[in-house]
Amino acid sequence: MSVKLSPTEQQRLNTAFETCSPQEILAWAAQTFAPRLALTSSFQSQSLPLLHMISQIAPQTPIFFLDTGLHFWETLLFREELQRTLGLNVQDLRADASWQPFLSRFGRTLPQEDPDLCCFIRKVQPVQRALQGMDAWVSGIRRDQTENRKNAQFLESEPGGLLKINPLLRWTRPEVQAYMDEHHLPVHPLLQKGYRSIGCRPCTRAIRPGEDERAGRWDGKSKTECGLHTETFKQSGPNAATMLKSFILTPKEDSSHE
Repeated sequence: MSVKLSPTEQQRLNTAFETCSPQEILAWAAQTFAPRLALTSSFQSQSLPLLHMISQIAPQTPIFFLDTGLHFWETLLFREELQRTLGLNVQDLRADASWQPFLSRFGRTLPQEDPDLCCFIRKVQPVQRALQGMDAWVSGIRRDQTENRKNAQFLESEPGGLLKINPLLRWTRPEVQAYMDEHHLPVHPLLQKGYRSIGCRPCTRAIRPGEDERAGRWDGKSKTECGLHTETFKQSGPNAATMLKSFILTPKEDSSHE
């Protein structure tokens, strides 16, 4: 049976959760919404505490992993390790089949030519589709990560009545690390190579001394978010037919794909 919170109840809980632990928020989410509850994870080091907590509190919760086809191989191996050791219910999400002709031709250069469209096709749309029929979505975002996230709430309303739940919202990077140390959690292999926020290979670099932990994402572009945690997620966005008609390359760029 579907569960929906009134705006008043949502506001009350947002205030109450400011003094709750992530585990308490997750336990409430599982008790309130399961089995219509799902979690998304990029399987980088910053999301490890949430994955460990869900494995202890509600291990059957589906965990959606966006298989963009552009991940570092280290991320894919790390995902397999965590799924096995924590007993996670991981489900891979991929771009809709209708995009395959487009991606076959332009997919390799799309991250540079139009990273917003690339993220919409490979991340936003698959999650939108997977969350249909769910009542609640658990995310690992934190307020200290980006300017866009600093005003986020523990409970946020998404399209169609979906409730987004952010249990780690108040945590800082040192708290994430302390939890990982306490529970002896493995670390992403790229962490020791200077990567602090790990996304797709074409759009991620190691950070330099003194840089913000997400400075290595979409380097040189104004883009700071993939779209899952912005207003982009609340839009249906372009479909394949529309984009195939409007995506125009210059003759030089077009000939490179022939």
